[in-house]
Amino acid sequence: MKVSKEVLFALPLIGVAAIASTLAYAQSKLPDTITWTAYDVGSGGYNQAVAIGNALKNKMNVNLRVLPGKNDVSRTVPLRDGQVPFSANGVGGSYMAQEGLYEFGARDWGPQPVRALLLNNSDALLTVVTAKDANIKTMADLKGKRVAWVVGAPALNQNITAMLASANLTWNDVKRVEFGGFGAAMDGIVANQVDAAFASTISGQAFKIAASPRGIQYPVVPHSDKEAWARLRKVAPFYVPQWGAEGADLSATNKVEGATYPYPVLMSMANANGDLVYNMTKAMVELFPEYKDGAPGNVGWDIKRQMFAWAIPMHDGAIKYFKELKVWTDEHQRHNDAIVARQKVLADAWNDYKAKGPSDDKEFAQGWMKARAAALTAAKMEVVVESW
Repeated sequence: MKVSKEVLFALPLIGVAAIASTLAYAQSKLPDTITWTAYDVGSGGYNQAVAIGNALKNKMNVNLRVLPGKNDVSRTVPLRDGQVPFSANGVGGSYMAQEGLYEFGARDWGPQPVRALLLNNSDALLTVVTAKDANIKTMADLKGKRVAWVVGAPALNQNITAMLASANLTWNDVKRVEFGGFGAAMDGIVANQVDAAFASTISGQAFKIAASPRGIQYPVVPHSDKEAWARLRKVAPFYVPQWGAEGADLSATNKVEGATYPYPVLMSMANANGDLVYNMTKAMVELFPEYKDGAPGNVGWDIKRQMFAWAIPMHDGAIKYFKELKVWTDEHQRHNDAIVARQKVLADAWNDYKAKGPSDDKEFAQGWMKARAAALTAAKMEVVVESW
């Protein structure tokens, strides 16, 4: 089955009928305690999870335990190993884990059968955040500047790669500064150790930068520049144009023309219990009025803002609930089936390659890049990222 890039990464926003105002919280059955992983304390995803946890406690007497992880790998390990059922993750732990890219292409990882419950589509941006005194107004202005590289966070680094590509730049055109985690990279801007990093405009660290003597600024990505967008999407096809109106130094009257993607992605693995996934999805939707104002960006969890055809498949438990709401269509199902088929191609390619792969880790990673590309090409599917 041929799946084109246009179909595979189509991102239609689906409008739905308003949910009934009388919410039957008691009908959502969840265990007394649920554990999610999320990004570092202070990140947008962590703050949102805390607000959601408050609503779960107040309305359903359910405790949400949030385990912070400093990068994509540390957030995804507990999910992969069955230690937690859910993660408020980013594009790294979702899309790149599915694809077996970067750290997820290492011998102890490989393509993962990830699934989504809900996507947060807010008015915030996931973009390059810079110190205002560095005078970086466009992505082209990053040339020669100090840019953060977070070890173990392929999503953050790949996203900057895409932003640089939009301006015909690469990491060779900037001064790469390594950090051990997202929080450290953002603190590095305040401490004048680096000029730019990748973050959500609603993260606590973004507000910290804005309040610092350096100030904050977001380089624009013009929506009319088709060539820039073609270069960006070649590296990161999950991106969409967006006017950023929420976050540090942003508002409805002070917007920035940029690019973004859903964040966080509330996700699980394919083998997660279907009833638990169903009830978690149901609780998230029904409790939305209770937590929508609890943290910046929470409006993005609204069922009316959902993308049911994104870069990773939805879990069957979530699909069951969407069908009850009558928002799941045959087109969504075809899209979902196509990505599940893509995951099978990747899994089969990984199993075949790992069984005979070289013992040297560097050689193993390089060989996987070729095996992965060959398998997707043979299946007439887009390779997207061929090397890293």
